[in-house]
Order: sequence, then structure tokens, then C-alpha cells
Amino acid sequence: MTTLAAHPLRTLFRTEIRLFLREPLLLLWTTGLPIVAFTVLAVVPGTSRPTDVLGGLSYAQVYLGIIALIALALLATMSLPQVLGSYRERGILRRLSVTPMRPWRLLATQIGIHLACALATMVGLLIVATATFDDGFPGNVLGWLVTYLLAAAALLGLAALVAALAPSAKIANAITSILFFPLMFFAGLWLPQQQMPDLLRTISEYTPLGAAGQALTASIDGHFPPVTPLVVLAAYAVVFVGLAVRTFRWE
Repeated sequence: MTTLAAHPLRTLFRTEIRLFLREPLLLLWTTGLPIVAFTVLAVVPGTSRPTDVLGGLSYAQVYLGIIALIALALLATMSLPQVLGSYRERGILRRLSVTPMRPWRLLATQIGIHLACALATMVGLLIVATATFDDGFPGNVLGWLVTYLLAAAALLGLAALVAALAPSAKIANAITSILFFPLMFFAGLWLPQQQMPDLLRTISEYTPLGAAGQALTASIDGHFPPVTPLVVLAAYAVVFVGLAVRTFRWE
């Protein structure tokens, strides 16, 4: 029984990953670009020097976390919702509805593929950081991994929810484009969290990427992340994934 149940999921995963790999430009944009961007930042003179403005961290250290979150946000806004939206437009989901395939399996497959891509990006960033920083990759690696996995679950859960609700790829793209900029603002892309006014920083700590940024900064500084941002990320992940599974329909 277990083998029969697992076989369609394996087949679906192999098929979907082949389709995903046929988009090299998307892979380059969501995986290669963040790694190149951090490499350029890290080799600029002065960016690896600690500064009091950032609480004793360097700009390269702070933006390591931010660029890692950008990679997640790009995957969540540029890929997963558009893939499922195009399936809906082309009638692929309608055809799947008459098969034994369950909606949650398709969502799980897409989340798994995009999570693997996000983890590959993260590994690339950590390799560059280890080679660039004088004392190697700084901080608490376990805390970094836990935070990144929770952030990935939250962001990809949000992407799956958009895919479940959007009737077409164009509408999915419009929704995720609107979400991208506030998500990245609170992650600290334009103004690092350490430099935000108190009210903005408080709001940021309860947004998905704001909580992730706070936890990643703590990890880079050598501490295991505080409980609050991890709970916030876990809550977002459970809510978004749960709503996506509950609301997803073939048509």
C-alpha cells in the first residue's frame, strides 16, 4: 500500500524537476545572481570591516543574510506561483483532476523542488562567505540552517497559497510582484534592520522575512536565534501551507 501511494509522488517529482530544469534562465536568476551579488559585495574593500552602526557586524555579514532571503523571495515570487498558474491556464490541472493525483502532492512536489534550489543557493553563499571572511563563516551554523529552513517553508508556503488562489499566471505574477517589495523592505534590503526606527523594526520582526533577518543576524553574530522569530516563522509556515492545501482546487 505504501509503495503504491509513494510511486505516483516519485513519478510526479521526476517529471516536475525535468520541467523545472528546462528553464536555465530562471535558475540563473534565482540561484546564480544572489551568489554573484554577494561575491561582488564581499570583495569590495571595507565591506568586511565591522562597524558600530551594524552592532559590530560588517556590511558583508549583514547582507549575507539579506541576499540569502532575496534568493528565497525570488523563488517564491518568480517561479512557483507562475508554474502552477500556467498549469491552470493550459488545462493541465483540469486533466489531473480526473486522475488519482491529489492536490497536496502537486503542492508538495513544487515546494520540494524549490526548496532544493533554495538550499543549493544557500550552500553557494556559505562557501563564498567561508572563503571571504578572515575567520571563515562567522556565527552559529545550526541556528542559520534552522532559520533558513523555516524561512523557506514560510515563503514557499506563501507562494503555494498565491498559486492556490490565483486563477492565472498573470494574476499570480501581479500578486507576488506586489508582495515582493514590502517583504524585502522589512528584510532590510534598503535599510538594514539595525538602522530602522523602533516602530519599523518592531513591525519588521513580525513579518516573514523581517523575523528571518533578525534570526539570521543573531546566527551570524554567533548566537542561536531567539525563540520569538523562529516561532513567528514556524507560524507563518504552518498557516500558509495549511491554507494552500485547504484552498487549492484543480479548477
